[in-house]
Amino acid sequence: MSLLVVDHVSHRFGNLRAVSDVCLTVEAGELRAVIGPNGAGKTTFFNLISGFFPPTSGRIVFDGRDVTRLAPHRRVAMGMARTFQITEVFPELSVRDNLRIPVELRAGHRLSPWLSRAARATVNHRLEELLVLGGLEQRARRLVGELSLGDQRATEIIMSLALEPRLLLLDEPTAGMGDQETYDVTRLIRRLHRDRSLTMILIEHDMRVIFQLAQRIMVLAEGRILAEGTPEEITGNQAVQAAYLGTAK
Repeated sequence: MSLLVVDHVSHRFGNLRAVSDVCLTVEAGELRAVIGPNGAGKTTFFNLISGFFPPTSGRIVFDGRDVTRLAPHRRVAMGMARTFQITEVFPELSVRDNLRIPVELRAGHRLSPWLSRAARATVNHRLEELLVLGGLEQRARRLVGELSLGDQRATEIIMSLALEPRLLLLDEPTAGMGDQETYDVTRLIRRLHRDRSLTMILIEHDMRVIFQLAQRIMVLAEGRILAEGTPEEITGNQAVQAAYLGTAK
Protein backbone atom coordinates (compact mmCIF):
# COMPACT_ATOMS: atom_id res chain seq x y z
CA MET A 1 0.00 0.00 0.00
CA SER A 2 1.36 3.41 -1.00
CA LEU A 3 2.03 5.84 1.83
CA LEU A 4 0.56 8.85 0.01
CA VAL A 5 -1.88 9.00 -2.89
CA VAL A 6 -2.94 12.34 -4.36
CA ASP A 7 -5.81 11.54 -6.67
CA HIS A 8 -6.77 14.12 -9.35
CA VAL A 9 -6.57 17.03 -6.92
CA SER A 10 -7.46 20.58 -7.96
CA HIS A 11 -7.74 23.86 -6.08
CA ARG A 12 -9.21 27.19 -7.11
CA PHE A 13 -8.79 30.69 -5.73
CA GLY A 14 -11.91 32.27 -7.19
CA ASN A 15 -11.53 31.94 -10.96
CA LEU A 16 -7.84 31.06 -10.69
CA ARG A 17 -7.06 27.35 -10.79
CA ALA A 18 -3.80 27.13 -8.84
CA VAL A 19 -3.60 23.32 -8.98
CA SER A 20 -5.33 21.38 -11.72
CA ASP A 21 -5.95 17.62 -11.76
CA VAL A 22 -2.64 16.64 -10.14
CA CYS A 23 -1.91 13.01 -9.24
CA LEU A 24 1.01 11.73 -7.19
CA THR A 25 1.78 8.39 -5.57
CA VAL A 26 4.60 8.11 -3.03
CA GLU A 27 5.85 4.82 -1.62
CA ALA A 28 7.27 4.46 1.88
CA GLY A 29 10.97 5.31 1.94
CA GLU A 30 10.98 7.40 -1.25
CA LEU A 31 12.52 10.85 -1.61
CA ARG A 32 10.52 12.78 -4.18
CA ALA A 33 10.87 16.33 -5.48
CA VAL A 34 8.44 18.86 -6.90
CA ILE A 35 9.88 21.58 -9.11
CA GLY A 36 8.54 24.26 -11.41
CA PRO A 37 8.75 27.96 -12.17
CA ASN A 38 7.46 30.58 -9.74
CA GLY A 39 3.66 30.48 -9.65
CA ALA A 40 3.52 26.87 -10.80
CA GLY A 41 1.40 25.85 -7.78
CA LYS A 42 4.06 24.01 -5.77
CA THR A 43 3.37 25.52 -2.35
CA THR A 44 -0.38 25.35 -2.93
CA PHE A 45 0.12 21.64 -3.66
CA PHE A 46 1.95 21.22 -0.35
CA ASN A 47 -0.84 23.11 1.41
CA LEU A 48 -3.32 20.62 -0.01
CA ILE A 49 -1.30 17.60 1.13
CA SER A 50 -0.77 19.00 4.63
CA GLY A 51 -4.36 20.17 5.08
CA PHE A 52 -3.95 23.96 5.07
CA PHE A 53 -6.19 24.20 1.98
CA PRO A 54 -9.10 21.89 1.14
CA PRO A 55 -9.06 20.66 -2.47
CA THR A 56 -11.79 21.92 -4.76
CA SER A 57 -11.91 18.42 -6.21
CA GLY A 58 -10.08 15.13 -5.89
CA ARG A 59 -8.92 13.29 -2.78
CA ILE A 60 -5.82 12.68 -0.68
CA VAL A 61 -5.11 9.33 0.98
CA PHE A 62 -2.40 8.96 3.62
CA ASP A 63 -1.43 5.56 4.99
CA GLY A 64 -4.62 4.05 3.59
CA ARG A 65 -6.94 6.66 5.11
CA ASP A 66 -8.80 9.36 3.22
CA VAL A 67 -7.55 12.63 4.79
CA THR A 68 -9.02 15.00 2.20
CA ARG A 69 -11.05 16.92 4.81
CA LEU A 70 -8.84 16.21 7.81
CA ALA A 71 -7.41 19.21 9.72
CA PRO A 72 -3.62 19.78 9.65
CA HIS A 73 -3.10 18.82 13.32
CA ARG A 74 -4.92 15.53 12.72
CA ARG A 75 -2.58 14.77 9.84
CA VAL A 76 0.40 15.53 12.08
CA ALA A 77 -0.95 13.05 14.62
CA MET A 78 -1.12 10.44 11.84
CA GLY A 79 2.54 10.96 10.96
CA MET A 80 2.75 13.88 8.51
CA ALA A 81 5.08 16.82 9.21
CA ARG A 82 6.08 19.89 7.24
CA THR A 83 8.55 22.76 7.06
CA PHE A 84 7.88 26.10 5.35
CA GLN A 85 9.65 28.47 2.96
CA ILE A 86 10.21 30.91 5.82
CA THR A 87 11.91 29.09 8.68
CA GLU A 88 9.44 28.48 11.52
CA VAL A 89 11.43 28.46 14.76
CA PHE A 90 11.33 30.31 18.09
CA PRO A 91 14.32 32.69 17.72
CA GLU A 92 14.24 33.83 21.35
CA LEU A 93 14.65 30.26 22.64
CA SER A 94 17.71 28.03 22.61
CA VAL A 95 18.08 25.19 20.13
CA ARG A 96 17.44 22.74 22.95
CA ASP A 97 14.23 24.47 24.02
CA ASN A 98 13.03 24.67 20.42
CA LEU A 99 13.38 20.90 20.24
CA ARG A 100 11.86 20.39 23.69
CA ILE A 101 8.51 21.77 22.54
CA PRO A 102 7.73 19.09 19.90
CA VAL A 103 9.36 16.36 22.02
CA GLU A 104 7.04 17.06 24.95
CA LEU A 105 4.03 17.42 22.67
CA ARG A 106 4.81 14.10 21.02
CA ALA A 107 5.15 12.48 24.45
CA GLY A 108 1.71 13.80 25.42
CA HIS A 109 2.92 16.24 28.08
CA ARG A 110 1.38 19.29 26.37
CA LEU A 111 4.13 21.60 27.64
CA SER A 112 3.33 20.92 31.29
CA PRO A 113 5.70 22.83 33.63
CA TRP A 114 5.70 19.84 35.98
CA LEU A 115 7.08 16.52 34.79
CA SER A 116 7.94 13.48 36.83
CA ARG A 117 11.61 12.60 37.16
CA ALA A 118 11.14 9.63 34.83
CA ALA A 119 9.30 11.71 32.23
CA ARG A 120 11.94 14.43 32.34
CA ALA A 121 14.70 11.85 31.92
CA THR A 122 12.94 10.38 28.88
CA VAL A 123 12.50 13.84 27.33
CA ASN A 124 16.14 14.76 27.95
CA HIS A 125 17.32 11.48 26.42
CA ARG A 126 15.26 12.17 23.31
CA LEU A 127 16.63 15.72 23.11
CA GLU A 128 20.18 14.42 23.13
CA GLU A 129 19.34 11.98 20.33
CA LEU A 130 17.86 14.77 18.21
CA LEU A 131 20.73 17.17 18.81
CA VAL A 132 23.18 14.52 17.62
CA LEU A 133 20.95 13.66 14.65
CA GLY A 134 20.95 17.27 13.51
CA GLY A 135 24.62 17.91 14.29
CA LEU A 136 23.49 20.60 16.72
CA GLU A 137 25.17 19.43 19.95
CA GLN A 138 27.61 22.36 20.05
CA ARG A 139 24.78 24.86 19.52
CA ALA A 140 22.28 23.37 21.97
CA ARG A 141 22.36 26.30 24.40
CA ARG A 142 22.56 29.07 21.82
CA LEU A 143 19.52 31.16 20.89
CA VAL A 144 18.23 30.07 17.51
CA GLY A 145 17.94 33.71 16.41
CA GLU A 146 21.73 34.01 16.72
CA LEU A 147 22.45 31.11 14.39
CA SER A 148 23.13 31.05 10.67
CA LEU A 149 20.22 30.39 8.32
CA GLY A 150 21.54 26.88 7.69
CA ASP A 151 21.59 26.04 11.40
CA GLN A 152 18.12 27.54 11.85
CA ARG A 153 16.85 25.35 9.02
CA ALA A 154 18.52 22.29 10.51
CA THR A 155 16.81 23.10 13.82
CA GLU A 156 13.44 23.36 12.09
CA ILE A 157 13.93 20.05 10.27
CA ILE A 158 14.89 18.29 13.51
CA MET A 159 11.88 19.87 15.27
CA SER A 160 9.74 18.19 12.62
CA LEU A 161 11.60 14.93 13.22
CA ALA A 162 10.78 15.17 16.93
CA LEU A 163 7.15 14.51 15.95
CA GLU A 164 8.27 11.13 14.56
CA PRO A 165 6.67 11.59 11.13
CA ARG A 166 6.32 8.95 8.47
CA LEU A 167 6.16 11.62 5.77
CA LEU A 168 8.14 14.89 5.85
CA LEU A 169 7.32 17.73 3.45
CA LEU A 170 10.19 20.18 2.96
CA ASP A 171 9.31 23.50 1.30
CA GLU A 172 12.49 25.02 -0.21
CA PRO A 173 14.84 23.84 2.55
CA THR A 174 17.90 25.64 1.11
CA ALA A 175 16.25 28.92 0.09
CA GLY A 176 18.49 31.95 0.65
CA MET A 177 21.56 29.94 1.63
CA GLY A 178 25.15 30.15 0.52
CA ASP A 179 27.03 27.19 -0.89
CA GLN A 180 28.32 25.81 2.43
CA GLU A 181 24.93 26.06 4.16
CA THR A 182 23.25 24.46 1.15
CA TYR A 183 25.77 21.63 1.28
CA ASP A 184 25.23 21.09 5.02
CA VAL A 185 21.42 21.02 4.79
CA THR A 186 21.54 18.76 1.72
CA ARG A 187 23.81 16.37 3.61
CA LEU A 188 21.40 16.38 6.58
CA ILE A 189 18.42 15.55 4.33
CA ARG A 190 20.36 12.78 2.62
CA ARG A 191 21.40 11.30 5.96
CA LEU A 192 17.85 11.33 7.32
CA HIS A 193 16.59 9.60 4.20
CA ARG A 194 19.38 7.05 4.08
CA ASP A 195 19.72 6.21 7.78
CA ARG A 196 16.09 6.61 8.84
CA SER A 197 14.38 5.49 5.61
CA LEU A 198 12.27 8.60 6.05
CA THR A 199 9.79 9.32 3.27
CA MET A 200 10.21 12.88 2.01
CA ILE A 201 8.83 15.22 -0.61
CA LEU A 202 10.70 18.46 -1.20
CA ILE A 203 10.11 21.61 -3.17
CA GLU A 204 13.39 23.17 -4.24
CA HIS A 205 14.66 25.67 -6.81
CA ASP A 206 18.32 24.71 -6.56
CA MET A 207 18.76 22.05 -9.22
CA ARG A 208 22.04 20.90 -7.67
CA VAL A 209 20.08 19.87 -4.56
CA ILE A 210 17.29 18.25 -6.56
CA PHE A 211 19.57 16.10 -8.70
CA GLN A 212 21.68 15.05 -5.71
CA LEU A 213 18.72 13.97 -3.59
CA ALA A 214 15.58 13.09 -5.53
CA GLN A 215 14.78 9.62 -6.76
CA ARG A 216 11.86 10.91 -8.85
CA ILE A 217 10.82 14.43 -9.81
CA MET A 218 7.44 15.92 -10.64
CA VAL A 219 7.44 19.14 -12.65
CA LEU A 220 4.52 21.55 -12.29
CA ALA A 221 3.74 24.39 -14.69
CA GLU A 222 0.67 26.61 -14.34
CA GLY A 223 -0.77 24.19 -11.79
CA ARG A 224 -0.56 21.14 -14.04
CA ILE A 225 1.87 18.23 -14.27
CA LEU A 226 4.31 18.94 -17.06
CA ALA A 227 6.45 15.85 -16.55
CA GLU A 228 7.37 13.18 -14.02
CA GLY A 229 10.32 10.82 -13.94
CA THR A 230 13.83 10.11 -12.74
CA PRO A 231 16.38 12.95 -12.63
CA GLU A 232 17.87 11.65 -15.88
CA GLU A 233 14.47 11.61 -17.60
CA ILE A 234 13.65 15.12 -16.39
CA THR A 235 17.03 16.46 -17.50
CA GLY A 236 16.44 15.13 -21.00
CA ASN A 237 12.82 16.29 -21.28
CA GLN A 238 12.61 19.13 -23.83
CA ALA A 239 9.32 20.46 -22.45
CA VAL A 240 10.92 20.80 -19.02
CA GLN A 241 13.99 22.46 -20.50
CA ALA A 242 11.82 25.00 -22.26
CA ALA A 243 9.58 25.73 -19.29
CA TYR A 244 12.03 25.61 -16.43
CA LEU A 245 15.61 24.49 -16.91
CA GLY A 246 16.31 26.66 -19.94
CA THR A 247 15.23 26.82 -23.55
CA ALA A 248 15.55 23.50 -25.35
CA LYS A 249 17.69 23.55 -28.47
